[in-house]
Amino acid sequence: MEKLRIVFMGTPEFAVGILDTIIKNNYEVVGVITAADKPAGRGQKLKYSAVKEYALHHNLPLLQPLNLKDEAFLAELKTLNANLQIVVAFRMLPKVVWEMPFLGTFNLHASLLPNYRGAAPINWAIINGETKTGVTTFFIDDKIDTGAMILSSEITIDEYENAGNLHDRLIELGSKTVIDTLKMIDKGNVSTVIQKDTADIKTAYKLNKENCKIDWTKSAQEINNLIRGLSPYPAAWCFFGDKNEEWNVKIYDATIISEEHNYAVGSLICSKKEMKIAVKNGFIQILNLQFPGKKKMNTTELLNGIAFSADAKVY
Repeated sequence: MEKLRIVFMGTPEFAVGILDTIIKNNYEVVGVITAADKPAGRGQKLKYSAVKEYALHHNLPLLQPLNLKDEAFLAELKTLNANLQIVVAFRMLPKVVWEMPFLGTFNLHASLLPNYRGAAPINWAIINGETKTGVTTFFIDDKIDTGAMILSSEITIDEYENAGNLHDRLIELGSKTVIDTLKMIDKGNVSTVIQKDTADIKTAYKLNKENCKIDWTKSAQEINNLIRGLSPYPAAWCFFGDKNEEWNVKIYDATIISEEHNYAVGSLICSKKEMKIAVKNGFIQILNLQFPGKKKMNTTELLNGIAFSADAKVY
């Protein structure tokens, strides 16, 4: 069988870890495709994707198409003469792209498919209180994350783990799974399993301001899962209100106190070093948070500079 010639497609840091492993295992990457540069920050300077930074550092041929159906891009892609494409955290590909290489195009997805198809599988696994997750490689088809599965690898989710920690562990697991997939393809002994759709499949919806907002009427466990599942990015948030003032506050870390009380849900109870919020089956103790215009800080640091009244609430 001819040597693998790989085009890699990806954008964020998660994809970098996989690409780096492919390179270190001496596979030939003939091209990298990533998102176009975007203005970011107060100065609106153009920001490179993490994958672009890596590709430039390693002198890999780089393409940044605005339109994946553009004829000039398709012609340039063909000149790379790849026989396999690998996609990690990129975007939906048109058929003309994913069917181009002889050996196909496979994707690494950070969930145990068919569950958590979509944009934010790591976050939603934690938000929904899962005790395990994993990664899956599959051949791309004309829908999102529905193609024939090649390999799946499973990992447990620690009860205190946040999305950032799980993200880093899934890079390691994903890297190994991609290499195992490449070995199978290289030997020509790939077998696949068709995904079965059932009514109880869970979806990894795109994160937005609405589904990142904390609903304090939910159970302590559900609230803490949301905080863990959105930390460190984009972060769960809510409003703090006190003395006719209101702040949009991000919460990064918390813990559950199971304790009966007579406080109204959403009551904010503070001491000099401790902040807790009343929920229906106990309290959520806030450990790290960020007020608008301030840096991320622990609760003690915040309470050194601000005092809340007995009427303070969150909502």
